[in-house]
Amino acid sequence: MKKIIGIGGSLSDFSTSKYALEYALKGAQKTGAVVELIDLGKMIIPMHDTRLEMIPDDVKLLCDAVRSADALIWSTPLYHGSISGLFKNAIDWLQLLAEDEPKYLTNKVVGLICTAGGVQGMQGINSMEYIVRALRGWTFPMVVPVSNAWKTFDMNGVCEDEKVAQQLELLGKSVANASVPVVS
Repeated sequence: MKKIIGIGGSLSDFSTSKYALEYALKGAQKTGAVVELIDLGKMIIPMHDTRLEMIPDDVKLLCDAVRSADALIWSTPLYHGSISGLFKNAIDWLQLLAEDEPKYLTNKVVGLICTAGGVQGMQGINSMEYIVRALRGWTFPMVVPVSNAWKTFDMNGVCEDEKVAQQLELLGKSVANASVPVVS
């Protein structure tokens, strides 16, 4: 049984990126995968600082979750043409996986979601794709940019656009069923 870790969220009470991630994880769960959502908005993750002698507990939790994952789904809001600072900082802490064997995200598929206030969600997707590659992961070819996300989800996180809901669930199912060539 595969374990899928979803990483996302924002510092907003109306976190469309978290809502979108929840839909994708539901899709993964429908395949029989075990899923876990790492809600960055609820964590205390200080700025990545290589001078810190003690690793914060939430950073350990994040890194341990990524280590244990067979695959990942990342979701961020689009901020000024890229990913949020909260998301980027959390991902920067994955530097702690540099000494793992295999390193970073080797042999892991990563599905990508970006929610945008307008129609430029692919800008965030593109940023995340570069990061996945730098961390030796495999980006799943299907990505989901959610345009006008503030109109797509209601205040309770319900997706009011059936097509978007289907795309998010399909992404989750696809990531859960994907496999990559194993690099040793």
